[in-house]
Amino acid sequence: MATGRNVMRAVRVSEFGGPEVLKLLSDVLLPSPKENQVLIKVQACGVNPVETYIRSGTYSRKPTLPYTPGTDVAGVIEAVGEHVTAFKKGDRVFTNGTISGGYADYTVAATDTVFPLSDKLDFKQGAAIGIPYFTAYHALFQKGHAKAGESVLVHGASGGVGIAACQIARAYGLKVLGTAGTEEGMNIVLRNGAHKMFNHREADYIDKIKEFTGEQGVDVIIEMLANVNLATDLQLLSPGGRVMIVGSRGPIEINPRDTMMKESSITGVGLSSATKKSMQECEAALLAGIEAGWLKPVVGPEYPMEKVSKAHENIIHSRGALGKVVLVM
Repeated sequence: MATGRNVMRAVRVSEFGGPEVLKLLSDVLLPSPKENQVLIKVQACGVNPVETYIRSGTYSRKPTLPYTPGTDVAGVIEAVGEHVTAFKKGDRVFTNGTISGGYADYTVAATDTVFPLSDKLDFKQGAAIGIPYFTAYHALFQKGHAKAGESVLVHGASGGVGIAACQIARAYGLKVLGTAGTEEGMNIVLRNGAHKMFNHREADYIDKIKEFTGEQGVDVIIEMLANVNLATDLQLLSPGGRVMIVGSRGPIEINPRDTMMKESSITGVGLSSATKKSMQECEAALLAGIEAGWLKPVVGPEYPMEKVSKAHENIIHSRGALGKVVLVM
């Protein structure tokens, strides 16, 4: 909590490395909102896999040290900067970006990354929207050009982006297939948009997908672990099929010929490269989904800020994702 000395708790990273470099400090200066910015009292913050890559120093984009991780917060507006008219103190909001970092009691965010949080959702659900749902919509429609009546395979469907992709695809009229690594994960996804699930820990699950889809194959694949699955994905596609790479943890060898006969394509998806117009389209679609009731984030493991290192460890090494990982303040 902030005190009369204007300090707060925040997780700071002063060197790149493993989860142990995440340090919870209690004397970090409270940030101040500038023009077109707001100060948010954070109630919950989503943890995304990319934050572990950035922390380790292996990601293409490295923040200036020291820094506080976290983009997807949900909370209440504490103060607004100059020229802010869309929000006021006391408003419930969620974000898909922050300026000062979300693993903290308070964060500053630019108004174009802040959105009203419906009373239909709690703060933990609000913290599960940002990067996962914007990424899923961007991958499906803006990069993957998915259309109603087509089929989509969400390869790794039980995490934050996977569940988001299944809910969105189902709402937009696609036939939704998914994979997960546990029975519990498969059941969660079946309750959140998937028509059919496959266990990707079974040795013959690819054969089962082929049997289910027949000669037609799958029109769009949303791929969470391309360094393991990409070569196989190319075997599952329909003519003109598209693989959207949302996640990868290393290199993989593929045979380019596998793309030629079907004229299939592989596209990388990085939300940081999306245009402002694309992000506004995502925003409109997702806020409409919340209002309509089909956008309902599934919150998985919850951690206090004191356990942030464990959260980073588990999001990468857990046996199977079960919803969105969040920090609760």
